[in-house]
Amino acid sequence: MKPESDASPSAANGKHVTSSSSSSRRGRKEADISQALNATPVDVAALRRMAISEGGLLTDEIRRQVWPKLLNVPPKVLEEEPDTVERENNKDYNQVLLDVQRSLRRFPPGMPDEQREGLQEELIDIILRVLKRNQQLHYYQGYHDIVVTFLLVVGERLASTLVEKLSTHHLRDFMDPTMDNTKHILNYLMPIIERVNPEVHDFMQQAEVGTVFALSWLITWFGHVLSDFRHVVRLYDFFLACHPLMPIYFAAVIVLYREEEVLDCECDMAMVHHLLSQIPQDLPYETLISRAGDLFVQFPPSELAKEAASHDNMATTTFKDFDLASTQQRPDSVLRRRRRQKQAALEKSTPKATVAVARPSAARRFVRLAVMGLTVALGAAALAVVNTALEWAPNLDLFP
Repeated sequence: MKPESDASPSAANGKHVTSSSSSSRRGRKEADISQALNATPVDVAALRRMAISEGGLLTDEIRRQVWPKLLNVPPKVLEEEPDTVERENNKDYNQVLLDVQRSLRRFPPGMPDEQREGLQEELIDIILRVLKRNQQLHYYQGYHDIVVTFLLVVGERLASTLVEKLSTHHLRDFMDPTMDNTKHILNYLMPIIERVNPEVHDFMQQAEVGTVFALSWLITWFGHVLSDFRHVVRLYDFFLACHPLMPIYFAAVIVLYREEEVLDCECDMAMVHHLLSQIPQDLPYETLISRAGDLFVQFPPSELAKEAASHDNMATTTFKDFDLASTQQRPDSVLRRRRRQKQAALEKSTPKATVAVARPSAARRFVRLAVMGLTVALGAAALAVVNTALEWAPNLDLFP
């Protein structure tokens, strides 16, 4: 009788090799993260690369150490005791309470009711605390989906500090009195899709589906629509390491990934909206993260701003650097490193084909993603290098 494949020595050995290789890669990445954290100053650029690259930051224990670095929260701030929360006469309390009460599915299944209820109370306190300390911010439905992710990963004390920093930077445009800036961020979606797949773009335009289907994706960083918490925190690693507009690029690659479903759908607004709003739960997240990074470099926000009718007063248009250049990095050494990477890439580059060029190697894409991360990390100084890099970066056929 022919042995079953799982029982064969070669299959078993192959599984062992694969498992061993995966474990080895994980171990190396953990060591690299530890080395970056222990460097003086902390190597934030390396931490961003670790957060972007395959697997992200691996564990919640690592995230508790790295997320504050990605948000450039000083250690002394992390040590401060959270403010006391006053719920009475708070204009946001009733709405926050309603949203938190509806957040049952955001907590791990099987969690005891008493523990969950305690976390919901902490969730309310974090939200009200941030809003009290930042009167210019306005609560929006869906904000609690982001806050609960931080609460579950890092706990109330650290979450209060990180969410406050996030709310005044990455999420700032969502927390205006009106949704004008949020709508303008959504306006980046169709130009990205058009650059990559004009057929899908034209079909969606003909169906008049708009971009509202992606609203909950954007304002919750996909926390509201993904059921597996592992996928949520993996995306948070990626978004925290990147420009604030990266979630809209990720939304675009989801639509592009579903090209066949979209084009097979009846060209009707309601039908297409229903299809797109039902986000699949089995997406190839690492592949989509890689593609989103490629698209960001190939079609940077500055190139799309006119088509998106971007406003100069949007927070994302003035997003700088969390002052990392002065507090945690030496710009001169970083710029020299970027120049060396540029030169190495130039030496390896091949002439562009008439119609399309080959998909870049993982190593070259990784270099570009590192440069992309540094756009956020180093502000104006690195931005000049990034802009130069974009001039020589080849146009890529991202979806062969």
